[in-house]
Amino acid sequence: QVQLVESGGGLVQAGGSLRLSCAASGRTFSSYAMGWFRQAPGKEREFVTAISSSGVRTRHADSVKGRFTISRDNAKNTVYLQMNSLRPEDTAVYYCAAGSNWLSYEYWGQGTQVTVSS
Repeated sequence: QVQLVESGGGLVQAGGSLRLSCAASGRTFSSYAMGWFRQAPGKEREFVTAISSSGVRTRHADSVKGRFTISRDNAKNTVYLQMNSLRPEDTAVYYCAAGSNWLSYEYWGQGTQVTVSS
């Protein structure tokens, strides 16, 4: 069992930056791939970015390439999402997730709100 708690969301102006954190419980964090997803009002949840269990490989949605960076610290059981050059269309609830591979996620956090004003 893995419990995930996101933090770091908030209100930011367009062009600004935020860093989200996702703290995981459990001693097996380093065995899970981690992902970030988001859901805007009235829209389906969408994939944002993911990182392999070792942290060597990452993948991103085209909409965030070059602006968002995912990283992880397995010693701290934490995954991060650095978001730069934020746009109003990035406004959403952001969720982190853990999975046995980065295409399938078994555990989800409660989400953190990110609002980007124009």
